[in-house]
Amino acid sequence: MTRTATTQTDRAAPSLITLNRILMAAALVILIGLLGVYVVYASNLIQFPFDYDQGEGFELVDTILFSQGQWPYLDTEIYPFYSSNYPPLFHVIAAPFVWLFGPGYAYGRLLGFLGTLVTATAIGYAVYRDGQQRLIAILSGLAFLASNTIYHIGPLFRQHMTMVMFEMLAVLVLAHANELGNPQQRRSRLVLGLVLILAAGYTKQLAYATAIAALAFLFIRNPRRGILYGLGFGLVGAAIFVGINVATNGQWWLQTITANVNTFYPHQTVGLFQLWFGLHGFLIVPAVLYIVYEFYFDRISIYSLWWMVAVANSILSGKWGAGDSYFATAIAATCVLSGLFAARTLNRRWQFPPNYLTRRVIDPLRPLAPALASAALIIIPLLYVGYGRAVLHMPTTGPVFEPLANALNIHPNAQNGFYDSARQQDGSFSGGYADIGHLTTQGDIEAGYAIVDLIKAVDGPVLSEEAGFNLLAGKDVITNPTQLLNLANNSLYDGDALLSMIEDRTFGLIVLRAQFYPVPVLQAIGRNYTQTESIRMNGFEYLMLRPQPPQSMDSDTEDSNGGG
Repeated sequence: MTRTATTQTDRAAPSLITLNRILMAAALVILIGLLGVYVVYASNLIQFPFDYDQGEGFELVDTILFSQGQWPYLDTEIYPFYSSNYPPLFHVIAAPFVWLFGPGYAYGRLLGFLGTLVTATAIGYAVYRDGQQRLIAILSGLAFLASNTIYHIGPLFRQHMTMVMFEMLAVLVLAHANELGNPQQRRSRLVLGLVLILAAGYTKQLAYATAIAALAFLFIRNPRRGILYGLGFGLVGAAIFVGINVATNGQWWLQTITANVNTFYPHQTVGLFQLWFGLHGFLIVPAVLYIVYEFYFDRISIYSLWWMVAVANSILSGKWGAGDSYFATAIAATCVLSGLFAARTLNRRWQFPPNYLTRRVIDPLRPLAPALASAALIIIPLLYVGYGRAVLHMPTTGPVFEPLANALNIHPNAQNGFYDSARQQDGSFSGGYADIGHLTTQGDIEAGYAIVDLIKAVDGPVLSEEAGFNLLAGKDVITNPTQLLNLANNSLYDGDALLSMIEDRTFGLIVLRAQFYPVPVLQAIGRNYTQTESIRMNGFEYLMLRPQPPQSMDSDTEDSNGGG
């Protein structure tokens, strides 16, 4: 019979029971408060009509193309020199909203936000199903939403969190599929889980790590079944891949696979791993302890395999164009495992079958079991309290947040009066950590429309590093700078047609922000365009460049000096 936390606390001293309840309530209040900050942030972003994170506009362009029945995997040597480097599913899901509401950021950001809520719910359900601790399950789901990384990328028009949602649902479905006695139910569960992994993979390529973990788990549980379902999974996935590649004349392979082999920066990976542990260490330690327990005293679970593969895959966060978002899957797995550790501890369900470790390590500690069980009533909620403080992030202005920030002695270290514990007090942060999370202002919106007005006033095409301005101005969206840079870094881009347009000063205006174009493109812009103004929006300087005036001809100079 499963023991519950109530059973354990019934045995403890009344004062210990009271302290446990106070600390659990404190953890719940902290994490619910961070959920409130997340909701405020998501609401703010959903109403913001421009790119918040660099590249959102091109996700919108992909969605628009799908809504028109077109592939976004195009030849970047042909006008408008545009291509996507992401799989299609997220944009396909968002495409019907284009039919209903036209181009806009709101629905893509809402989908991302809702995806994180689904993931958090699935985390909580996984912990409750296996741990039978309702409050720990709730804290586990809230912990996912409280993570700085999940917070600041969740409500973006990006596909990453939708991928994590499909990954979490797949792992949840597969976790106990082999234990079902009814063959039909078992087959349905296995097929559903693998379909969800395919959905994750065709949302973003990084989901291959979850596919590896899931297939390894199925093989360990039942080798024959794992091989058969693995072959079916591979055949379906390959058929979809080949079909898209044929339909796009090979651009799918070029743009989403070949071009994504980017430069790796080890120092960025090291810095992001240090940041990941600094923020999530209160949950990482129990998660690792749970994995160690399964390795030596129990059957390895899909959650443990998932965590190990996801953490290993996070090494890719050091690639150019990557960042802390590459830890999102590992964060989800960490929340599940730490929740299972907490629930098993409170339920006193640790079992140690006889082996050499039991004799050498566990047996000598058995006399301390009652004291350790009492200590757990304090340690477990303190883990969540400590985690809540470690990931603290919030605005420090406004009628609600300013008094709270003053009470907590929190001072802003990011844009627009925002505090983010992932940053140093001077505002610096690890390379690869996204410079986002703050709220936008009415001034940011007005600045964005000022850029749109400048674009509207120009006859002919405009080259803008962010797509949203051109979309609102009714201009063609010309190229995707980061994809051109991906291609150029792999010697896969010539760019003669685009360079010719720049040299001919065809563009009446060029809008730059991060200057992520290939070097030859930037050099051509420098030779032919001059910055005339800049507009600050959302903490970034947007540079307006106009064609340089024609130079005087040598013959004119000779005439003026030649006498008569």
